[in-house]
Amino acid sequence: MSLVTPSIDPRLAGIAPGFRALSILVEAAPITRPDVAPAALAHACQQVLNDDVPWAQAHLDAWDEVFKAFGAKPRRTPCSASALRKRVLKEGTLPPLDPVVDIYNAISIRYAIPVGGENLAAYHGAPRLTLAEGNEPFDTVKEGQPAVEYPDAGEVIWRDDVGVTCRRWNWRQGIRTRLDSRAQRMWFILESLPSLPQTALEEAGQELVSTLQQLMPGATAQVQLLEL
Repeated sequence: MSLVTPSIDPRLAGIAPGFRALSILVEAAPITRPDVAPAALAHACQQVLNDDVPWAQAHLDAWDEVFKAFGAKPRRTPCSASALRKRVLKEGTLPPLDPVVDIYNAISIRYAIPVGGENLAAYHGAPRLTLAEGNEPFDTVKEGQPAVEYPDAGEVIWRDDVGVTCRRWNWRQGIRTRLDSRAQRMWFILESLPSLPQTALEEAGQELVSTLQQLMPGATAQVQLLEL
């Protein structure tokens, strides 16, 4: 399994000092235990409601400050973990979407950490986290129809050689590289700030891998720690 090495623009150190992430490449295998995914999602939702992690609010507040630092408005476009957890707090649960998506959403909810899942086969070149120039295409859906948008200049984006794969750092994924359980090469990125203990980041990565391997025995994973 060839390793994927995402790059992080060093200019982001001024926006998110102490940023670190786990990059996890998974080679998929046939799904034999689909029940694992909804169980993981339900467990994560119950933890948020009944036994939340102690760093949750501080970590989400820190992401709000990072978003403000590059001009985003976190109340309107929050980080992905905040958006998921707000739904859980309001509705008590999340409906299942796709086994793989449910598992990485469960990790995001449980650990209060943004988690992205991407279909690596759809990438052109390696993923990179950088500041947008403003002319990079982002494929999305608007009013139920396919649409192309462009990030603001200076916005933090994930991108490849073709265009934006995720806007506003981890707010919204594009359509082209979106992951589901049909993908064979899956790439996950778990993104943290200093208010989340590094041991919790490592635990979240281990839990993601182990739960995916319960879902699809035979899947293999490679993990890298990325730091600014």
